[in-house]
Amino acid sequence: MWLPRSGNGSVSFSPINSPPYSCPQNLSIKISCFLGSKGITTMAKQSSELAIEELKKLLREEEELNGVAAEKIEELIAELRGCNKPPFEPAVQRIIHGFNHFKINNFDKNPELYAELAKGQSPKYLVFACSDSRVSPSIILNFQPGEAFMVRNIANMVPPFNQLRYSGVGAVIEYAITALKVPNILVIGHSRCGGIQRLMSHPEDGSAPFDFIDDWVKIGLPAKLKVLREYENYDFKDQCKFCEKESVNNSLINLKTYPYVESGIRDKRIALFGGYYDFVKGEFKLWKLESHFTKPITIPPCTHE
Repeated sequence: MWLPRSGNGSVSFSPINSPPYSCPQNLSIKISCFLGSKGITTMAKQSSELAIEELKKLLREEEELNGVAAEKIEELIAELRGCNKPPFEPAVQRIIHGFNHFKINNFDKNPELYAELAKGQSPKYLVFACSDSRVSPSIILNFQPGEAFMVRNIANMVPPFNQLRYSGVGAVIEYAITALKVPNILVIGHSRCGGIQRLMSHPEDGSAPFDFIDDWVKIGLPAKLKVLREYENYDFKDQCKFCEKESVNNSLINLKTYPYVESGIRDKRIALFGGYYDFVKGEFKLWKLESHFTKPITIPPCTHE
């Protein structure tokens, strides 16, 4: 198979040396026609921009394109746009590739969604999650643009209301509740959390070798003390697992100290949820804080929705 390539304002052609792949016969015919006779006889005479639009149209219309074909077409579009010249360092190339993938597969395919988002946002969730690179809420819960207002910090902690400290967290909560009218607040903990491990191993003498981390994780001290009291005979690893969940509950309790959250709960405009993502097992637990903590439900991995 041959694909068009750009150079000096014109379009030439070069072969794809990728492994063979299969696709439906009718789709193969469409791709061959587009990249074959149409490309050779017509695209060579067209501008790079027109070639880009044709390729983008192919991606939009042919949902059956498999990963290999779609990837090659994305690379071609990037090259036609001149994104590969001059060569960039790997970190920049990754960002370029990532945005091109998003632009082609998400932004360009959902014009109505992004037209609405341009008018404003109305998220249904305020989410507190850990900064850990393994636990992105947008990935694990498939949040789409406009669905969730997010805060990510060390160990997904929410401090109690205090106008003199932690104003960054307070500002997010205030804006989400008073301006955006978010109806659901979700705090997500996760397995093997380094912030919780630091909390559980924090020296009793209060010494703090870190500039910021130790003071921050002490927000979870009530959770740590409860775990040490109720699970004192367990080893450190198991105590950390218990604390990863108990710290979520501590943050949910702290959320109720914010006046706009408390009034929202009282008027039944706001619901508080706790979540726990186990990225080792591929499980997600979900519970609710009402007058008490409800029993968690476990969402297991599945092969279909």
